[in-house]
This record gives sequence, structure tokens and C-alpha cells, in this order.
Amino acid sequence: MSNHTFEQYLKETKTCRTLFLNKNKDYGTAWRILRPSSLTDQLFIKAKRIRGIEINGSMKVDEGVKSEYIGLVNYCIMALIQLELPKDASLELPEAEVMALYDNYHDATFALMKDKNHDYGEAWRDMRRSSLTDLILMKIFRVKQIEDNQGATLVSEGLDANYQDIINYAVFALIKIAEEGE
Repeated sequence: MSNHTFEQYLKETKTCRTLFLNKNKDYGTAWRILRPSSLTDQLFIKAKRIRGIEINGSMKVDEGVKSEYIGLVNYCIMALIQLELPKDASLELPEAEVMALYDNYHDATFALMKDKNHDYGEAWRDMRRSSLTDLILMKIFRVKQIEDNQGATLVSEGLDANYQDIINYAVFALIKIAEEGE
């Protein structure tokens, strides 16, 4: 397994974190008002747009797929934070607290990526970016099903594992975009 992959991963997630921090400065934690299902719908909208651009080969809104993958990373981290916080937690969180939560979920997801990359031998590098998008959509549909079942699963991973997988697939797509020079 390559240290190069780790460097690429951290470079792409640093971009995601910087955008999250800047938006937090602009808007605070207004996203905290969103219920988990609303965050899932935001993920769906972003992934569906990426897929539409991939299929149609064009877009009318001048915002490329890179920004959508970054959005997937950040919305998943928002969802993970929402899952952790008690229902009566303040909607507005201090910047230091929200960034500590962000970093905690980033670090846990990065560790998961390293473990899975070890076991799967960086198979994602041989995948098409469109397949990563499809896997993200599949994970979103799984999240929706788990939400519809009030969080209950019989033998499957929970919401957090699905959000982490979406983050990792989105970062892999960002790495591929950077490598392709898009």
C-alpha cells in the first residue's frame, strides 16, 4: 500500500476541511437544523447530479463534479456529527467544537480507508470513477432504507459505516480527478 495514496487522500480532505471551515465562518452551524433524512437527501441530490453529468457528458450549471464530491464528504461528516450529538444539543456550535468533531470523523474515516486499502489492495485505483459514483448512490439508498427502518438492521452495517464508505469513495473520486488533471 502506498504512502502516496495517504498523501493524496490527506491533500483532498484538506480541501474539503478548508471549505467546511470557511462555510462555518459564513453560516455557522445552520446545517444542524437538518434532520438526518434531509442530509441524506442532500447526499442523494449531489450524487445524482454527478451521475447525470457522467451520463450526459454535459452540465448547465457552471459547477463541476469536483465540488459535488467535496460536498458529499462534508455532508457525510455533518451527518456523522448529527448522529453523535444528543437531540437537545444547541443548534449553534462553537467553531472549535465543530472542527474538533469534524477532525474526529475525518481521522476515523481515514483509518478505515487505510485498513480497507490494505485488505483490498487499492482496488479502487482500477475502478472507473463512474463506478465510484454508483457505489456512492448504492450506499445512499442503503442509508435511506436504514432511516426508513428507524435505524434498525439485522445483519448490515449501520449508518455511520455507510457514511464513512461514501466519504472514502468520494475522496477516491477526487484523487482520480486530480490525477486526470480535471
